[in-house]
Amino acid sequence: MARVLITGGAGFIGSHAADTLLSAGYEVRLLDNLTTQVHGTSRKPPVYLNPEAELSIGDVTDPLALDRALRGVDKVLHLASAVGVGQSMYDMVSYVHTNEVGTATLLEALAKRPVARLVVASSMSIYGEGLCQDGSKALVDPSERSSQQLRNRRWELQDENGGPLTPLPTPETKQPTLSSVYALNKYAQERLCLMVGKAYGIPTAALRFFNVYGQRQALSNPYTGVLAIFAARLRNGRSPMVFEDGLQRRDFVHVLDVANACRLALESEHNGEVFNIGSGQSRSILSVASDLARVMDRRDLKPLITGKYRVGDIRHCFADIEKSHRLLKFSPRIEFTCGLEELADYLADQIADDHVERATEELASRGLVA
Repeated sequence: MARVLITGGAGFIGSHAADTLLSAGYEVRLLDNLTTQVHGTSRKPPVYLNPEAELSIGDVTDPLALDRALRGVDKVLHLASAVGVGQSMYDMVSYVHTNEVGTATLLEALAKRPVARLVVASSMSIYGEGLCQDGSKALVDPSERSSQQLRNRRWELQDENGGPLTPLPTPETKQPTLSSVYALNKYAQERLCLMVGKAYGIPTAALRFFNVYGQRQALSNPYTGVLAIFAARLRNGRSPMVFEDGLQRRDFVHVLDVANACRLALESEHNGEVFNIGSGQSRSILSVASDLARVMDRRDLKPLITGKYRVGDIRHCFADIEKSHRLLKFSPRIEFTCGLEELADYLADQIADDHVERATEELASRGLVA
């Protein structure tokens, strides 16, 4: 079978993708810099890594590390990325360097050493607000909420006349609206890969991940996925902090479904395409916080609704996965309640340092929370 290089392969999604590919008979090499924000100050390889995967410690921005990692590789799954909307709004140089310069460095290496397939991880964040319809059922690409609207705590999306908008599943055809540095990074990553892949004859696809959750997420990283952030609070006897009114809606997809989508994309012959990878279902942030408290047996810790907003946050976005189902044969298999219960079992043995309040104070000191 082919050998696949996974950049960021020691991380949350990368390690699960490695397990999935190894089970399917692939050889797998992982390139990861073991960043402290994800892996802690020891920077040791995580214990969950599959011993059958070859780990190469190095940074995606380092041409020499990439040259070593790409030797004998047939396909590349590019997951290496700094992740976090809020942090990206003040740690801009780091995010642009890791996400955009790192991707460009990888692509320069691939131009010299082409592979049979490249799959890059993009994000639902590039959409900004998801697709909506107005009172007449016409489709609307919502405008970004104004600062004045947010200051007045009018959270819901409105049309140009102030009428309410109803959120709909968002397809890949929606025009991107880049409302954070992270969103800009992810859009640049996918465009760079598709552009350079076309120029150098490397079949390429981009996967726009929605809210991924599951085992191995970095619980002590306050800029990781919202479920891991809530879990860290609950593990430390603190209520989950919910911004705005908690009724914003997201699409939560289990990491095993995402890992399978990565395999399907690596095996697909569709070239130059972008695909939504989500569950196709929407849930409010408030309901998710309550559901997680229930499965972790912390019903006493009710969500703390802050009534505050963060610059760069959007109101509603959830996936239309029809294209992924039709072209990749992708079908999510992990039902949300089952996924949460599995996550709760995993969390019972984990240490989670809660840095959420410190991270929120950091954002507030820069005028990014109000």
